[in-house]
Amino acid sequence: MQRLHFSESSRVAFSVLAAAGIALTACSSSGGSGNTTSATPTAPPASQSSTPAASGEPATGSGAVAAIKKNWATFFNAKTPASQRISLLQDGDKLAGTIKTQSKNNPLAAGVSAKVSHVTLTGTNQASVTYSIFISGQPALPNASGIAVYQNGVWKVGLVSFCSLLKLENAGQSSGLPAGCKGS
Repeated sequence: MQRLHFSESSRVAFSVLAAAGIALTACSSSGGSGNTTSATPTAPPASQSSTPAASGEPATGSGAVAAIKKNWATFFNAKTPASQRISLLQDGDKLAGTIKTQSKNNPLAAGVSAKVSHVTLTGTNQASVTYSIFISGQPALPNASGIAVYQNGVWKVGLVSFCSLLKLENAGQSSGLPAGCKGS
């Protein structure tokens, strides 16, 4: 099971982050409790070549690491258009409504950014990511753990990582999360 590891101060910081409007608020009419589990990456490290995949970004090596860092920063940048954010989230169409709603109602998030500090390629289609979210250059959620997934030739923020952030924002509760997070 992939879990995010946060200190109590990180939880408070994330609450501040949510209040500032950058966290993508779960706008779901469905109740119930979803399960936010995922298989832990167990594949051996990927090759260190930088051969691009036939359809897009490099799947391995330093090119893949650079793409992951760039795509995570772009995804978590509140100034990124909703359509681009959706394309940078694994199965982003599952949460398109949530992302679009938040993008329209997010005037306070101009100073939000994210930076990936470490990437470990854990297979041909997955990587472990350590990242931090900043507000006006100040760390609000430092050293969070996440998963990147290589989907359709693009390194994307893993759905399980994004849904874990939504769950954290929702006081650790699965109830009320978007349907796209159920089972992730």
